[in-house]
Amino acid sequence: MTGPRMALPTRREPDGAAAREETAGAPGGTRRRPRRGKQRKREKPTGLRRFFTWRRLLAYVIALCALLVGTFAVLYFLIDIPKANALAKAESNVYRYSDGTVLARTGDINRESVPLSRVPKAVQHAFVAAENKTFYDDPGIDPMGVARGLVNTVTGKGTQGGSTITQQYVKNYYLSQEQTVTRKVKELIISLKVDQRNSKDDILAGYLNTSYFGRVAYGVQAAARAYYDKDVEDLTVAQGAYLAALVQAPSQYDWAVATRAAKRLVTRRWNYVLDNMVEMGWLNAGERQTLRFPEPVAPQPARGLSGQAGYLVDAARNELIAAGVSEQELAAGGWTITLNIDPDKQRALERTMKPALRDKDTQGAAVSVDPGSGRLLALYGGRDYTKHYLSNAARADYQVGPVFLPVVTATALENKQGRNNGRAEVKDIAVALGMPPDTTGLTDPLTVSLGLAGVSPLRMAGAYATFDRHGERVTPVIVKSARRGDETAGPPRAIGDRAVTRATADSVTSDLVQNGEGPLAARNLARPAAGISGTADDKKSAWYVGYTPDLVTTVAFFGEDAKSRKQIRLKDTGTDVLAKIWSAYTREALRGAPASGFDLKGAFPTVRVPALRS
Repeated sequence: MTGPRMALPTRREPDGAAAREETAGAPGGTRRRPRRGKQRKREKPTGLRRFFTWRRLLAYVIALCALLVGTFAVLYFLIDIPKANALAKAESNVYRYSDGTVLARTGDINRESVPLSRVPKAVQHAFVAAENKTFYDDPGIDPMGVARGLVNTVTGKGTQGGSTITQQYVKNYYLSQEQTVTRKVKELIISLKVDQRNSKDDILAGYLNTSYFGRVAYGVQAAARAYYDKDVEDLTVAQGAYLAALVQAPSQYDWAVATRAAKRLVTRRWNYVLDNMVEMGWLNAGERQTLRFPEPVAPQPARGLSGQAGYLVDAARNELIAAGVSEQELAAGGWTITLNIDPDKQRALERTMKPALRDKDTQGAAVSVDPGSGRLLALYGGRDYTKHYLSNAARADYQVGPVFLPVVTATALENKQGRNNGRAEVKDIAVALGMPPDTTGLTDPLTVSLGLAGVSPLRMAGAYATFDRHGERVTPVIVKSARRGDETAGPPRAIGDRAVTRATADSVTSDLVQNGEGPLAARNLARPAAGISGTADDKKSAWYVGYTPDLVTTVAFFGEDAKSRKQIRLKDTGTDVLAKIWSAYTREALRGAPASGFDLKGAFPTVRVPALRS
């Protein structure tokens, strides 16, 4: 049975041009779907974009690499291994007072080259473990270390860069210590050539004989004598590891003068050296566990630096090293270093200090600073540098006692003005005034209130000079200028940013003028003066700090056993002698200078600070 058919929809046939457009170009006339709208044309990059397509960037990188390789090839061909530098014929350094008169000459090179056969194998390995574990396998350079060194040199971020032993030997023996890109490139190329020409043993021997160890000691033999009073062949593994650790920062890591923080650092590096030796298979792990840190012997001061000369020279050297001059550069000699030390004031300070130190178990220190400029005008570091190597003016191992209390007061006054988020942060103010962040006892309220913190006379002089300068930070600076040929080295800034507000600084000074040692000091000098004195809680130190608008001077006595060098109680814990020293020196230092008063317009109307009473 057939029913009616269902009507199917008819497909509309394309007509005319539309049909032709749809089938044009299709294989066999196959139809394709009509395009919806017009296809957008790809935009060509314009402006700077056309130069930074990924294809162009790749081309730039390839071109740059080719340029660097080509440049390196040319330099490798042009730069040859030079003759040894003139370090073996190093000149003296000349130190002068502020008026140009000569204070001292230093620079005699203490070196005795030894063959590698005299250096125990374990000591050789200690140096390799400390400086360059891949020494025996590398081509004389560490590419990543070189890159870091170049970047740090260009950006002024320091001298660390992972130099290999070969590079350090090249720098010491063939080149200079200057930190420039040119010198770094020469060092790189010469190191590659030296590694190809010389055996590893020759390079290691050269490195050990040219490295500087501090104590005016060049080479491992001189270092063995300077630090352990023995020949290099008699060094133990532990002693060799200390010398290997020392090379990184000789002045900082010299155990005789190192701070607590520096002692922790060098001990950590000593352990690092030994652990690396175990890792490399050069030291038995069991033996390593039995080793104990070998404290070096006391140093023997250089000749010709007797009296106060050695203390002044050491202070200048340390300041220049802190400012970026390497120890090797200074030891190489040829520098003329002019100090801020006023010869008349220096002689006056020595004359007043010497007769007061009759007791052999009492050490003395004094520092005198111009608060207007930050210049260190006079310094007394001890009876004689050749008999007491450590400068009492720079040591920070004695409690400062009541003369620290103005720092506590300054903190309270700052908080009163809404600074430090309302918290009594003595440490923040102490650091702002120039004291090291790792100063002991700055975070314990009881310790602070009793003045148990350890601060050097030099730092205390800077803190009080900051109060005298209305709160602008003063850092006492001993170096006026340093020059070697056309090369100059600048000392650090003496006047820094604001440490405390003027209101705080002037209020502290106002109280010290009216109370404490101020009134008596003013009568003795016949001019306005501020001051404070006191004895530390443990009776091992006594202090006096006094100042006028023109001069800040700190005087301190420390109890120290003349034989054992251990801290002991002072036999006389009074401060009368210190007051007399300060008054006698200040009168002579300011003789002929007009008596000016303090400008204390920033002080609070009333300051009641019982803690400042001495």
